[in-house]
Amino acid sequence: MPTRTGTTMTTRERIIDEALRLFAERGYSATSVAEIEAAAGLSPGAGGLYRHFKSKYEVLAAVINEHAARTRIQVAESLAELGDMETSTDLEARLSRVCRAGLAKVREESELTRVFFRDLSQFPELVTIVREGLLQPMFDAITTWFRAQPEYRDAEIDWNGISAVLGGSVVHYRLFQETVGESPGRTEKDQFVDAWVRLAVGLLPSPAPVG
Repeated sequence: MPTRTGTTMTTRERIIDEALRLFAERGYSATSVAEIEAAAGLSPGAGGLYRHFKSKYEVLAAVINEHAARTRIQVAESLAELGDMETSTDLEARLSRVCRAGLAKVREESELTRVFFRDLSQFPELVTIVREGLLQPMFDAITTWFRAQPEYRDAEIDWNGISAVLGGSVVHYRLFQETVGESPGRTEKDQFVDAWVRLAVGLLPSPAPVG
């Protein structure tokens, strides 16, 4: 069975992936260990899951931790890739790339998002991992990226506040789609990206008066 990268999945990886899918579809409490085993290709009820995890909770924790670790890698890779664009691409194209990367990341985590809102309130320690391992790195990445752009070098801006607004809008756009079934204000993705870019361009420092 192939993974996201095309290599062969281990049993542990299959358990994690199938557990997340089932938790997202049915809820943590409504999903049994036997159902996870069956979905992962193991004999349901035979205890195969327990060769890799001590409990269903440990599977859930592994899901959260794996996604947090993956996010840290993705953020570092995205910043490196976007950094390579700095001198070869105009600012609006770079901003569009940042916004679209954020939308893609939030969409990638759609199953985890459903689990978060349905089940994680009972596990505050896992909420902390989501906050610090998935959400905060995305906001930090926006701050880091803007500060690295030469066009914004002389802008006196609270970049942490700006990342909360711009990053928050990206998260909200996808969460609204997940929960309501359509985008905010029925705005198409390209419209949203264009508006996001226009707002970000508006942060550019005003040119000094002539004369």
